[in-house]
Amino acid sequence: MELADISAAVATARDRADAAMRHRALRRKGGQVAAEVGLRAAVASAALEGAHHDLEVVRQGAVTDPVMQGALRVVGAVDGLAPRWQTAPRQVLARLHVLAARGLVTDDALGRPVADPVVAARLDTLMGLVAGGTRVPPLLLAAIVHGELLNLRPFEGPSGVVARAAARLTLLSTGFDPRGLIAVEVGHLAREPEYVGAASAFATGTPDGLRSWLRHYAAAVEAGADEIAPIGDAVLAAA
Repeated sequence: MELADISAAVATARDRADAAMRHRALRRKGGQVAAEVGLRAAVASAALEGAHHDLEVVRQGAVTDPVMQGALRVVGAVDGLAPRWQTAPRQVLARLHVLAARGLVTDDALGRPVADPVVAARLDTLMGLVAGGTRVPPLLLAAIVHGELLNLRPFEGPSGVVARAAARLTLLSTGFDPRGLIAVEVGHLAREPEYVGAASAFATGTPDGLRSWLRHYAAAVEAGADEIAPIGDAVLAAA
């Protein structure tokens, strides 16, 4: 939070998210808005993994691509997994991998981290933070969870889908986005070159690299929050 511009970026993203949550559609049609947000988040997460599909084609159920199907399964499971994320994060992470990687890796690799002592040690540290080992703001924790899992790639297959879902779980379980209404994945996809570059910068472990990633993450949260209004307007118009 002491890095240049980070405190302000986190506060701005928080304010943008809070403002978006006041959309009138959420009072009566919140479930429909959340369902649409989840669909868009899954499509964006799959695209960031290299599986690009048209939103409307996915909506029609016409896409059988295993990466897309895994992203849909993961997003559909997030609400149910959120209560366990802070108490049993390692088990939840393994479950995310099972959902994301089915049909993409061998059955014996599903839910099993790669055998690397460095990865294991850093994953232990990260899971300790998720389980209450830090008091940093929720957005900051979600960004670190996301960046570290992207960097570690602790599972075979679509680790990016798992990383983005773990960050989504962090925002849910910490109360930043308790209804799962912020499609941060859409924000990442809209700024994909920056997403890739900032993730690589994060992996350097330098203050400038961390700052680059945190600034990107806050901007992606803002973009995801901005998706709520047009989705809510469309839901109300269709009612």
